[in-house]
Amino acid sequence: MSVPQLNEEHRGEEILAVFDAAFGQLLAADPAAFRVKFRKMAASAFAFYRGTAGLFYRDLTEDPEFGDQSGGAYLDERTSRVWIHGDLHAENFGTYMDSTGRLIFNVNDFDEAYVGPFTWDLKRFAASVALIGYAKALSDEQITELVRVYAGAYRERIHALATGAKSDEVPPFTLDTAEGPLLGALRVARSLTRFGLLDSMTEIRDFERRFAPGGGSIELDAATRYKVLAAFDGYLETLPESSLARPDSYRVKDVVGRRGIGIGSAGLPSYNILLEGNSDALENDVVIYIKQAQTPAVSRHITDQAIRDYFQHEGHRTVISQRALQAHADPWLGWTELDGAGQLVAEVSPYAVDLDWGDIDDPEEIAEVVADLGRATATMHAAADDQSGESLVPFSTERAIDAAIAADEEGFAPLLVDFAHRYGARARADHQTFVDLFRNGRIPGL
Repeated sequence: MSVPQLNEEHRGEEILAVFDAAFGQLLAADPAAFRVKFRKMAASAFAFYRGTAGLFYRDLTEDPEFGDQSGGAYLDERTSRVWIHGDLHAENFGTYMDSTGRLIFNVNDFDEAYVGPFTWDLKRFAASVALIGYAKALSDEQITELVRVYAGAYRERIHALATGAKSDEVPPFTLDTAEGPLLGALRVARSLTRFGLLDSMTEIRDFERRFAPGGGSIELDAATRYKVLAAFDGYLETLPESSLARPDSYRVKDVVGRRGIGIGSAGLPSYNILLEGNSDALENDVVIYIKQAQTPAVSRHITDQAIRDYFQHEGHRTVISQRALQAHADPWLGWTELDGAGQLVAEVSPYAVDLDWGDIDDPEEIAEVVADLGRATATMHAAADDQSGESLVPFSTERAIDAAIAADEEGFAPLLVDFAHRYGARARADHQTFVDLFRNGRIPGL
């Protein structure tokens, strides 16, 4: 379960090369945002892992110690070409309100979604379980069992979906069906309100709601405001027809700029737009964001030109991928262009609550959560196929994955267990290397 030791200096150069390829231009444009990003990544091995999907895929495809040859038993022409999340780790799950008005707990954050081997999602998640388990001082045996639980739950759900289980037999995680921490997250989400969100971001001035100054908001000049509003008009044309039933909601009341400084959005310019709600009442106004979409780490390692050509730009890719992977996605989800760059547009939802691992410490409770996340992963993979409305994956993914796993049932869980331990150890060592690079001023541009 140990990982071969690399020369630290050589590994440091590999990390820096991946960083430069992934966000060199953004770092040069906004070093301050990346100092914040890197300090967050320095906090723990898991935070580092979250911020280094590019390094993960570099290792998975180029490093013989982690190369995906071992996943070959499960990868064929179809299972190597399914819609995947691209950054599936244990913290990329949470709540959202779907287009039917139901609160759902499921996978979230589709910025890295693409088309590739389904095992890549599973391996990235499995390694994140190893990192969380290590941080909670679980033994190697306990971590092994958690990964086995995840693999088993994924396998069971994929098989149920592939063999024609009725939808009520594999229901989504809702207030009626979820348990434990997942139900807790949904209950917290239900306690939130649109008024609370608006109160945190806006104020009433001259009897009208406007964005409040400060808090990261940037006032726009007239030229930039005009460009953002033109991009907004383009976005409206990408909305599903069901969304167009609310014309009153499209009156723009205010626009501000924002600059992302989170682990995943450092340096990316973004804008918030305040829209009139479905009545004159001020408490049902809507906030949407326009954010420059980024090149997904997975795409650098997928050479299929047909996949690249399918997308107009990264904003289009993000939205099409999310709509494929997430049943009943946000009705405000759309795309546009701004200054020649693809943009993602979505609602700033008052009902978004991420799964909080801080208080999930009991091994049995962790196992129950991991099992649920395995089922959610399978449901996500099964949604994005010939039934999704997109032609890029024109077959039943659940049947393809089910058949691939059935060909080697015994090897499926051990594959993920072995990878989780080995890459978890690599990520912990990489985190220390990264911290030393950062604190000693060796990251170019900072």
